[in-house]
Formats: sequence, structure tokens, C-alpha cells
Amino acid sequence: MEAVVFVFSLIDCCALIFLSVYFIITLSDLECDYINARSCCSKLNKWVVPELIGHTIVTILMLISLHWFIFLLNLPVATWNIYRFIMVPSGNMGVFDPTEIHNRGQLKSHMKEAMIKLGFHLLCFFMYLYSMILALIND
Repeated sequence: MEAVVFVFSLIDCCALIFLSVYFIITLSDLECDYINARSCCSKLNKWVVPELIGHTIVTILMLISLHWFIFLLNLPVATWNIYRFIMVPSGNMGVFDPTEIHNRGQLKSHMKEAMIKLGFHLLCFFMYLYSMILALIND
């Protein structure tokens, strides 16, 4: 049963890695003026909720399966995703808003956040892979 938890977490982590890379590519396209702010934000906003759900499911799964270290490692990122989604100002298009993405250095902060998430998901990928192999050996 423990191996199934880590296999699912590994698959989910792969999806989150690809999503982080997609965010980085789309934001860098906006930075280089290959796409306009409206299309960039609409592309990114439709993936905010799936990212939120994917990461929250893994966090809750680690809590239910009593893997405390991995749960506590995932909790701040899941909390940040939920906070960022809830605190979207009224009138904005979503987490990524085309009227504000160039103001106050938001583009750089979104890019930095996507890079940090990519590094975090890569770390989690190898941690889940190691845990999965260990669980398969122990079973």
C-alpha cells in the first residue's frame, strides 16, 4: 500500500514539474514579447487550479499515510498556493492579471516563484522515487 502512495505521488510530481516548466516558458515568452500579457495570463490562469489541486492531494495523501516529514515539507507550498488563490483581488482575471503583471515587478516575482517551485518539485521527485523504491524493497 505504501508503494502505491509513492507511485501516485511520483506521477503527480511529474505533472507538477511539467506544469512548472510550462509556467516558466510562458512567462519567459511574455518577458521577451513573443506573446501579449492577456494571452499569457489566460494560459497560466487555467492551470492554477489544477496545480493547486495536484499539490494539495499529495499533501493530504502524505498526512493520511502518516509520512510526517514529507507532509511537513509539502505543507508550506500547498498553503502558499491556497493563499495565493484565495487572495486574488476582486476585478482581477485570476492569479495572473494582464493589467498588473508588468507593474511592480510582478513578472520577475512570478518567474522566481515558478523557478523555486520547479526546484522544489524536482527535489520531491527524487524523494518520492527513493521512497517508492524503498517501499517496494520492504514489501
